[in-house]
Amino acid sequence: MKCFLVSVLLAVVLLGCGVSEQAGTATGSGAKPSAPPPSATRPIKVAFVTNNASDFWQIAQAGTQKAAKELGCDVLFRIPPTGTAQEQQQIVQDLITLGVSGIAISPKDPGNQTAMLNKAAESVNLITQDSDAPESNRLCYIGTDNYQAGVAAGEFLKRTLPNGGKIILFVGSLDAQNAQDRKKGIEGTLAGSNITIVDTRTDETDRLKAKENAQNALTANPDLACLVGLWSYNGPAILSGVRASGKLGQVKIVCFDEEEETLQGVKDGHIAGTIVQQPFEFGYQSVKLLAALAKGDRSMVPGNKVIVIPVKTISQDNVDAFWAELKKQTGKS
Repeated sequence: MKCFLVSVLLAVVLLGCGVSEQAGTATGSGAKPSAPPPSATRPIKVAFVTNNASDFWQIAQAGTQKAAKELGCDVLFRIPPTGTAQEQQQIVQDLITLGVSGIAISPKDPGNQTAMLNKAAESVNLITQDSDAPESNRLCYIGTDNYQAGVAAGEFLKRTLPNGGKIILFVGSLDAQNAQDRKKGIEGTLAGSNITIVDTRTDETDRLKAKENAQNALTANPDLACLVGLWSYNGPAILSGVRASGKLGQVKIVCFDEEEETLQGVKDGHIAGTIVQQPFEFGYQSVKLLAALAKGDRSMVPGNKVIVIPVKTISQDNVDAFWAELKKQTGKS
């Protein structure tokens, strides 16, 4: 009987050692422990980090939820409350502590966030979405070719203002790569035309300031032909500023993205048009890629490490059809 009890105890001890080793506890070899692969009881966990709290990201979140449901993985969706680079850094650190295998982030200030992004890339599969950080060690960028989006906006401006005129650009920050690229695309497309960009005004994603910027621009430049918003909330803010200035219908508005107020403005004829980016696909494709990377599959990463989601130009002619499809995607139909 004693021999039997000793055998059982020995088996338990050996089994306990085996579990500890599989779970990655320290061993005498000094080798760096590796995390166990995802299993049916521990699904893949990834994260999606925005660069502000705009309604634009609700559409992207719907995309992440669809991918999560299809793939059976967990997605942590994080929004920096005031849209600062410091908030993003803390969010990334917290996500790594929570044990996510991958993060898709829209860097607020990629030039100054490279070190932070590279450090994160040492611990997780890091990709960028919406706004790129090409100098970082991110594995891939998913989103708009923002220079070409600027080109699309420039071409639409030329159709909207056939007689030319003065325009002003509005954006949250020119630190972000997407803002810089869109601005360059517009500038390049309008070069040599009779449309003149007289100023670019920033608002640090403050909607009230964005509205005030539009009002102040109209006061300082009574002959403005068009106000152009480069980020999603700029469209509604500009529309509100133009309305408050009593110039609705007297000055054109061209903007980006598909916030409901923007689409309603296009439908009502108050906004000439908007360049939409399909953020639903940002979320959907990001989660699909991160889930594949978590399994060690890099086949979805193209050679140039860029997956471009094409833009669409939405005007009064096609806004109803586009809006109906958007509502279907986000479950609002």
